Amino acid sequence: MTTTAEPVYRLSGVTRTYTQKDRVVRALTGIDVEIAPGEFVTIQGPTGGGKSTLLQLLGALDRPTGGSLTLGGTELATASDAELTRLRAEEIGFVFQGFNLIPTLTAAENVDMALETTRLDRAERQGRVDEALAHVGLADRGGHLPSELSGGQQQRVAIARAIVKRPKVLLADEPTGNLDESMRDEILVLLERLCAEGLTLIVVTHDSAVARRASRRLRLAKGVVTDITA
Repeated sequence: MTTTAEPVYRLSGVTRTYTQKDRVVRALTGIDVEIAPGEFVTIQGPTGGGKSTLLQLLGALDRPTGGSLTLGGTELATASDAELTRLRAEEIGFVFQGFNLIPTLTAAENVDMALETTRLDRAERQGRVDEALAHVGLADRGGHLPSELSGGQQQRVAIARAIVKRPKVLLADEPTGNLDESMRDEILVLLERLCAEGLTLIVVTHDSAVARRASRRLRLAKGVVTDITA
């Protein structure tokens, strides 16, 4: 008998509104989407269309105003703050356009920062860091400061920092936005490999070359999903 894996994310009627002075801003309106384990999904759309808001909700950094949003069966709208903190620490990795590395720390120390809240001992943490850096092709760069690395290498360190926790999901906001075409393609190949290994990958991007590599593309405009392309 064939079984279908449960979605990593299930969004049903998700809305997010904000109050600005005397007016209500509808950032998201009635989002209905399911994302499967190991899927590579991109989110595109005009500025102000709701992309960042959606990514924040998926990352358990914010809560929906209405509807249901589950991650692995946990309802994020009603989960406790402690549970959301646990999900961010254990099940969700984040990668950003600006790398966000601490300039005074080495690559290995930057990656290790993601394990600060864990109960792993020093040896286990070092093993995880070494493994993550090797996984992104930087086994020999752990002792280098960010200033001693290229832009592509810095983004690889940022990805290592995200995956060192062994999350289920990697959320990326314009991860190739600061890279030239060659470095962009290197990062995309790395992300695709991680996805092929089972990591669920969700990427906000303005770059159509990035979106074309995804298994599914969502387009957001005025807080509504206007198109889903497989």
